[in-house]
Amino acid sequence: MSKPGLNTLKKGTQYPARDLDSFVSTTEAVVLSTNDNDLFTDPDRHYVVTHEFNGFFEHSADNGEKYYREKKAYVVEKA
Repeated sequence: MSKPGLNTLKKGTQYPARDLDSFVSTTEAVVLSTNDNDLFTDPDRHYVVTHEFNGFFEHSADNGEKYYREKKAYVVEKA
C-alpha cells in the first residue's frame, strides 16, 4: 500500500505510519492521531483515516483572536 509522493489521504483508507510520516513531511496538512504521540514510533503500524476537514480554527496567542485556517486536517487512528 506504500505510495511514494503521497499528496492526499482518503477517509476510510489505511496507511502505514511510514507513508503518513512522508505525507506530513511533504504536504501542507495537519494529521491528528488518537494514538497520542506514538504515530511514528512503528513505521509498519497501520492507521485508518477517520475524518477529513478542509480547515480548522486556531487561536492566536499574539492577539487572542481565533482564525480559520484553510488547511487540510486528518484524524487517524490505529487500525
